[in-house]
Amino acid sequence: MAGPGDPPEGTPEGTSGGGEDEYRSVVFDESFVRAARIQEYSAQERLTDHAPAVRRRPPLRRGLSRQALILVLLVAVAFGTAVYMGLRSPYQNQAARRSVEPLRMTVIPLSPQGVVPGAAAPETLFAHSPAAQFRVGAEGIPLPASRRTAHFSDSQVVTALTTAKDYIVHSSLYPEVLTGQQVRPVRALVDSDQLDQFDESFSRPTADGRHAPTGWLIRFDPARVELADSKIRVQGTLQAVETDSSTLEVTADHTFVYALRPTGAETGAAASLFTVRRELHFRFDRVDLRTHQVQLSVSYVQAGPLSCAEDSTNHLRPLLAGQTAKAGGPAGTDPYATDDATALCGALATSAQPKI
Repeated sequence: MAGPGDPPEGTPEGTSGGGEDEYRSVVFDESFVRAARIQEYSAQERLTDHAPAVRRRPPLRRGLSRQALILVLLVAVAFGTAVYMGLRSPYQNQAARRSVEPLRMTVIPLSPQGVVPGAAAPETLFAHSPAAQFRVGAEGIPLPASRRTAHFSDSQVVTALTTAKDYIVHSSLYPEVLTGQQVRPVRALVDSDQLDQFDESFSRPTADGRHAPTGWLIRFDPARVELADSKIRVQGTLQAVETDSSTLEVTADHTFVYALRPTGAETGAAASLFTVRRELHFRFDRVDLRTHQVQLSVSYVQAGPLSCAEDSTNHLRPLLAGQTAKAGGPAGTDPYATDDATALCGALATSAQPKI
């Protein structure tokens, strides 16, 4: 059946289905209308202005869409930020500002004023010495209560204290370090800018205040002594302060007491005590806090009983039970006291020895 507007006899063969079919696929949406170059005047405009039925519209300005402009702007901002951060990286500037000073060290032997006391049981020696109330091992190095500083957070202060404690434990309590078998556990904690000084100290030990292995760690001559008791007594303090906006300083002051006997001696051989008073100054910048390493600025060591005639640069060579040092020497120095020794070789006060 023919539809409205179709010829009575229907659409002739070979012809299209009318004008509507020609434009059926064309969508006359708003964008199509806006893009038209010819615009028809309204009836009112044609009556008023006697204008032609249509007018030609000015060409549309072609350009980037708003989304494209925003995308280009974001890419430009990101690129500029990347360039700026590359040129002004805080880590690069911080690394450039770092100036790590060499470690200054002093090792003072303390000579006994009489015969070194001894006993078969190390516990007896400890019980009759000033170290009777000391804690054992790392328990004698407790961390203090810590608070944030002006430029460092609580966690950064704790990290500095913990890293300093790790260095003290590795360099004063590890058996393989004390017996001279290893230095690696200590070296791993040293700031990379001090490694040359550290390595030179062990390859070419020198008593110049810069290159003494005994300034970096505690180690005994393995040919002379060995540990009679692995329970080393320790007492001391740790304190952290901010020295400037980029540096934390930790001061450690500890006394270590070791029970020693001659190398290869029988189990029942007499043991003696050896005391080391060790004051260390650590410095930490933000690089050290991130890498858990230390800068050592000062190492001040008093140790005895030692003979002033012995070289204590590379190893400590303790005087053992029943041995004596040569007569004479400077005034007595007590490593348990808080005052500093001023002599390059001191005398170990009798109050520092066990009362057997």
